[in-house]
Amino acid sequence: MEQGLRLLLQLVLEFAPVIASLVHKSNDARPDANKNEYPSKIQEFLQTVNTASQKISYLGGFDQEKIEEQQLAVYYHQTQLQIATQEQETALKVSEVNKLFDSWPLRLYPSQILESDTTRERKPLKIFLAPPKVVFDKFDAQQEEAVTDVELMLAEGLRDFLGKHYSLQSPVRPTEFLAGAWDSKRFHSESSIKALFGMLKTEPILILESEADGDYLNFRIGYWGLGQEHYYYKTISQLPYREIVEQSAKNRALEWRTIRDELVALGENLEEINDIGRDNAINLATLEKEEKWKAKGVDISKLSLRYQINRQDLEQLCQVLITCHCLVAGWIADVYHLVHYDVPPLLPDLLPSLLKSSIDLRSLEAIASGYKQVYQALEAEHRYWIPELALQLGQSLSHLSDRSLAEEQVKYSIHTWLELHKVPQVQASNPLEVMRTAATTEDAEYFQKLKEYFAAVGDRQGISEVEEILDAIANFKHARQGENVYLNHTLTGHAGKITSVAISPDGEVLVSGCADKTIKVWNLKTGKAIRTLKDNLGEVSSVAVSPDGNFLAVGSCEHPKSNVKVWHLATGKLLHTLLGHQKPVNCVVISPDGMILASGSSKIKIWNLHKGDRICTLWHSSVVHAAAISPDSTILASASSDKKIRLWNPRTGEPLRTLNGHTGEVYSVVISPDGQILFSGSADKTIKAWELESGKMLHTFTGHAGEVKSVTISPDGQTLFSGSADKTIKIWCLHTGELLQTLTGHSGAVNAIAASPDGQFIASGSSDKTIKIWQIV
Repeated sequence: MEQGLRLLLQLVLEFAPVIASLVHKSNDARPDANKNEYPSKIQEFLQTVNTASQKISYLGGFDQEKIEEQQLAVYYHQTQLQIATQEQETALKVSEVNKLFDSWPLRLYPSQILESDTTRERKPLKIFLAPPKVVFDKFDAQQEEAVTDVELMLAEGLRDFLGKHYSLQSPVRPTEFLAGAWDSKRFHSESSIKALFGMLKTEPILILESEADGDYLNFRIGYWGLGQEHYYYKTISQLPYREIVEQSAKNRALEWRTIRDELVALGENLEEINDIGRDNAINLATLEKEEKWKAKGVDISKLSLRYQINRQDLEQLCQVLITCHCLVAGWIADVYHLVHYDVPPLLPDLLPSLLKSSIDLRSLEAIASGYKQVYQALEAEHRYWIPELALQLGQSLSHLSDRSLAEEQVKYSIHTWLELHKVPQVQASNPLEVMRTAATTEDAEYFQKLKEYFAAVGDRQGISEVEEILDAIANFKHARQGENVYLNHTLTGHAGKITSVAISPDGEVLVSGCADKTIKVWNLKTGKAIRTLKDNLGEVSSVAVSPDGNFLAVGSCEHPKSNVKVWHLATGKLLHTLLGHQKPVNCVVISPDGMILASGSSKIKIWNLHKGDRICTLWHSSVVHAAAISPDSTILASASSDKKIRLWNPRTGEPLRTLNGHTGEVYSVVISPDGQILFSGSADKTIKAWELESGKMLHTFTGHAGEVKSVTISPDGQTLFSGSADKTIKIWCLHTGELLQTLTGHSGAVNAIAASPDGQFIASGSSDKTIKIWQIV
């Protein structure tokens, strides 16, 4: 018994250092691991053996000793198995990590790169430069110095470009350029990219790699964004680097010839002049031989003519390389921030200045094709972006002598524009003629840019046709601005501020709610009062009329009379009193399908309009000022004092999305008739337009001098009306975002506004205790 125990303990003691060594090796491959810990399974097993050895001295009897020897035998075999398994796993891990670091191309450890600033809203794209190793005859003896020079000049040029346009401090398009991190002595290509991806796949990374291949440089990129399961690795172009430097040498020789001829004309000795010229004189002699032989029909490509190059030629090569690297870095940075953060591309605006340098056209083809692929990938979610993005790129490429790249982008832009406007595309027809039939005021900016493109490429017919479209848009805009809105009636009779107004679906009846604890029903056309509803209401905060015109919902905001009442509009009969709100009810809204009623206080309660039963409760953390329901009754939007707008499924109470952007409380929301856009009015004096499906902010309307209390839309979805604490009503064109007209007349804040179904009237309620009915002609 004791012998078996001793053997077991001896085995454990002998192998403990081995296990520790293996663990240390494994931990050495993981800089963040605790190197003083054994794996948990080994620790647990050692504890088990130790416990068993402590118990052995307290046990007696032959049978008990036999059982314990059997248990020790089991422990013995388990120990051998655990040690063998750990040796195998550790050997595999150490081998894999060592192999990985054999391919690791950076001077930085993964842990250094993975350290990130958690305070940033957007993760910057990390950019690495894998510089080329170029070989020149003159620099063969000083190759290391030449490589260093190229790397330093290239890094400095790229750093300057990124610092100006994609800096790490940029809140919009941040990138982090890690110059000098690439170890030039390490090899490039797939193994290095794979090693990087294996360690850094959680970080957005771009590798700009140039590799010499004979007289060419293969310019490649490695890239992956957030959440990508695979990396992108591709050759962008082949740059004839020797041809570039030799052309620079030829240009120097031609310049030298001019100077030489001037000196000879002054009587200077030619031999002395050539001695001063050195490599310029040698290159000129080679160039003159080349020109002479070419003139006689000799195929000089069969000759190994070499020009002597110097640092000036190297700098010329670096300028070309810098331009290529800036183009690709800007392109990928644009792609990353467009895909992940909905930021429009910047590089197309920078292309004209970048293209002043000599550049390989194939690089531009790859970039233009890459942009188009990204735009096509975005079509499902952001199709309406594509026409302007593609046109922007086409306009930037219009400065090239080869117009094919620009023409391709513009055709793609026009094709997408026609699809978005649901215009049938007849292949034989002139697309500009077809576009004229569908152009609206919101397209003015697009056609102005299209005109600029045609001007850049010298297309007079295109300019003329676009000018006709712009004239038609201007005429339409003038007609819209020429609409006259005048005051038809001023309704008096309330004794307090008007808090809410609503118009019946047939356009005959106007309902007003007031802080004087009454509701008044008016004839919209004549302005005459039909009836007054009281019935112990409390202060009325809001009113809503059902789509069939049968029901009137009223919200009360005076505690403890915080409730919702439902009336029969035609008779004034009270149908339901809906109880359950513990705080003032600030808004009521009825769904377009007429099935549900939503009421908001610090919570939103959803009711069956016809039965008065409660369906569900939506929990808000702040006071709800307003609510709106989409035309298909599937989305409820609520505006809150916490400056946010929340979207819900009104049937289930499921939260869908939160819209952030206002800097003040949100007082009013309305959804466009097509269900695509939500508009919100805020205490920050602005109105914001949001894409309902994605939650993206589309536009901000500014112009009010006070809090925006109420917003509504014309039935045709063309015009937005807003009422403000600045005592005015503003009328906006939704196609262009322009302010069309400002209505004055109220002497107090305009708290409520409603548009008639036929679009001929708007009604406004004010703190001046009046309701004004305005007619649009």
